[in-house]
Amino acid sequence: MAKAWYVIRSISGKEKKAVQYLESEIDRLKLHDEISQVLIPTEKVFEMRNGKKKFRERSFLPGYILIECDMKAELMSVIKDVPNIIGFLGGKKGDAPEPLRLAEVNKILGKVDEMNEKGEMPEEPFIKGEPVKVMEGPFNGFTGTIDEVYEDKKKLKVVVKIFGRNTPIELNYFQVEKEY
Repeated sequence: MAKAWYVIRSISGKEKKAVQYLESEIDRLKLHDEISQVLIPTEKVFEMRNGKKKFRERSFLPGYILIECDMKAELMSVIKDVPNIIGFLGGKKGDAPEPLRLAEVNKILGKVDEMNEKGEMPEEPFIKGEPVKVMEGPFNGFTGTIDEVYEDKKKLKVVVKIFGRNTPIELNYFQVEKEY
C-alpha cells in the first residue's frame, strides 16, 4: 500500500510535545520506512510588545497534526498510545482512519507555504476604526485611528492629529501598536 496523509487529533496547545513523543517512538521502534513525515501546520505571526516587534509561530490548525505514512493496524495503535495524542480524524471507531485526499493535502501544504512566503501576519488583525500608537518612524509617539487596512501590502492608513488637523499617513504593520 502506498503512503498517504492522515490527520491526528492532539490536545490543543500540546502539538509540539506530541510530535516530539511521536518522533522518539518512531526512532525507538525504527518506523522510518512506514512514516515519512510528521507536520504541524504553522504560520508566522508578530506582535508589538513595548515597541518591539516579536515573532512567533502558531498552529493554524490547533489540535491537529499531519502524518504521511503507510497505515497498518500496529502502526495505528503505536500512534494512538503516544502521550498528548487523542486519535485519528476520520473513519469509524476501531477502523483504519480515512486518508486525506490529495487535493486536501495540497491545499493545506500550499496554505503553509503561502503563509511562509507572505511573511508575518499580526497575531490580532487590525480593524478599521481601532486606535493605534505609532512606534517607529517620523511620527513615533503619535496616536491615531486606523482608516484603512491593506492586508495584501501589510500596511495601514492611520489618521493622526498633527497641529490640530487630521492627517492620513501610511504605515507598515510593525510600525504601530494597538492602544488598549
